[in-house]
Amino acid sequence: MSEAQSVSLSYEDGARAVELAREAVEAYVQNGQREQPGSMRESFYARTGAYVRLESTRGRGSLRGCAGAHQENDQLGHVIVDAAIQAASGDSCGSEVRPAELSNITVSVCAVTNLLLTDDPLEDMELGAHGVVVDAGGSSAWLYPTVPVENGWSAEEYLGRTCRKAGLAPGAWQREDVMVTLFEGEIYRERDPGGSVEHLS
Repeated sequence: MSEAQSVSLSYEDGARAVELAREAVEAYVQNGQREQPGSMRESFYARTGAYVRLESTRGRGSLRGCAGAHQENDQLGHVIVDAAIQAASGDSCGSEVRPAELSNITVSVCAVTNLLLTDDPLEDMELGAHGVVVDAGGSSAWLYPTVPVENGWSAEEYLGRTCRKAGLAPGAWQREDVMVTLFEGEIYRERDPGGSVEHLS
């Protein structure tokens, strides 16, 4: 089952999405406030999911926070703000982003454009293009589309690690009671903290 979303981002839209996510992170970290999207670009009114990923550039670099959802009923602009705040909170990677870290963090946004509920994820998945969501009732988890390519994972390892993140056995994605959803998205990220934005996919 494929479910197309009504969003298509231009480069300017993607760059603004990343800028909006950074503004939301900074407003939350520095002042404890929720940034309002303000006058939004037309594409930001689409009702679709989105993910925000924060990465530290210190040392070898590390994931600092990641949050979002593949299905949302809210407008994209608001989803980006909420995901950015959650990614910067202690709920994401165990500790809240501190003001001193902001100059060493890059921001990435994935706006969901298509969903595929699949019975054969190994056949349907394209590494680097698809994010994975695993749902087993009370246990669920997801991983960002670029993660397997960054880590050199196979499709099977990608699925297994998503299952482990959900507290399931690595092969749980093969069970009939486990739902696997693949999501595609438009991904934009900062090349350097607060710097120029590149379009990944």
